[in-house]
Amino acid sequence: MYEFVYCTPTKVVFGENAESKLGGLLKEYGAKKVLLHYGGGSALKGGLLTRVRWLLEEDGIAFVELGGVKPNPRLSLVEEGVALCKSEGVDFIVAIGGGSVIDSAKAIGMAIGTGCAPWDLYSGGAKPSATLPVGVILTLSASGSEMSNSSVITNDYTQVKKGCTAEVSRPVFAILNPALTFTVPPYATACGCADIAMHTMERYLSGGNSLRVTDAIGEEIVRTVTACAKQLVKNPQDYEARANVMWAGSLSHNGLTGCGGDGGDWATHTLGHELSALYDVAHGAALTALWGAWARYVYRNVLGRFYTFAVQAMGVRPNGSKEEIALKGIEAVEDWFRAIGLPTSIGGLGITLTDEQVRDMAHRCAEHCGGVKGSCVALKEEDMYEIYKAAL
Repeated sequence: MYEFVYCTPTKVVFGENAESKLGGLLKEYGAKKVLLHYGGGSALKGGLLTRVRWLLEEDGIAFVELGGVKPNPRLSLVEEGVALCKSEGVDFIVAIGGGSVIDSAKAIGMAIGTGCAPWDLYSGGAKPSATLPVGVILTLSASGSEMSNSSVITNDYTQVKKGCTAEVSRPVFAILNPALTFTVPPYATACGCADIAMHTMERYLSGGNSLRVTDAIGEEIVRTVTACAKQLVKNPQDYEARANVMWAGSLSHNGLTGCGGDGGDWATHTLGHELSALYDVAHGAALTALWGAWARYVYRNVLGRFYTFAVQAMGVRPNGSKEEIALKGIEAVEDWFRAIGLPTSIGGLGITLTDEQVRDMAHRCAEHCGGVKGSCVALKEEDMYEIYKAAL
């Protein structure tokens, strides 16, 4: 195992009608004027945004609004949010939505707190040092951004998608009401479940061993999410399934499933970021389209990890060689992707790429990650090309 520091400062308020506690939470953190940041769909469905406005008015908390966040959140809207917050004297941001909204809110908050252009935080030009505090009302279980120290945005001027990791970016509170995810469309629900599983798998399927208790937590998260995702295909309003998926999403990306590990592999996420940035693909679907090709490319180098994952997380019977079991585990993951309606190839996304486009995507990927990515195998540009090619 590796040494680690584990810190989760985010206060979680979980349960039905948890959003009713918003005013009290904002007062607890000294908020005087709030930016309500949202996308449009989930914040408006069921009258959530209207309810939030009413709650703030009842508690005498001033607010301004900025909607329009899209999947793969755009730098241009972040810049608009920074300008709005400065002009209106905003001292707190409430993100109402899923990972895209939360990541956009984090970018706005860090840019103001650090005193720099937003993209400088993601390109490496500036190090995040402070932020406007961010609170979350979660409406989509997926990214785990409601408790994580990371965010990802897309530069819509250059089509580059990059992440920023900083402890200051962790939200101060997260309101988690599973009922708010009832109206999430089936495809978005499936993409979210895949992202939750992938956040766990990126840490589990890596080049270094972890603590057994950490592995066991990761295995249970994957077992829970795979089972509940299938239940939600049949009954989108299954509260227990929604609740389990929501809590799994928060635990999968708040650092818990990486304790004692080597930091994780993260190659699939890196490869997926290029695919979603260039072709505006949903993040979860980009991951499922690429994961099988990545797994078959690297599994022999960390055979023991893939073997244990197959048996403990995917329920593969340990009958056969380690390699046979590892491959059955990879197949079981892809079977689950298909069962919940997600692609297992780039073609499954409806995208046809020429060899030149594949090479360009591999080049961009290598360039944007500093030339090498991965813990199972240190992938270089040619490796990335081969994985993209195998995923076609």
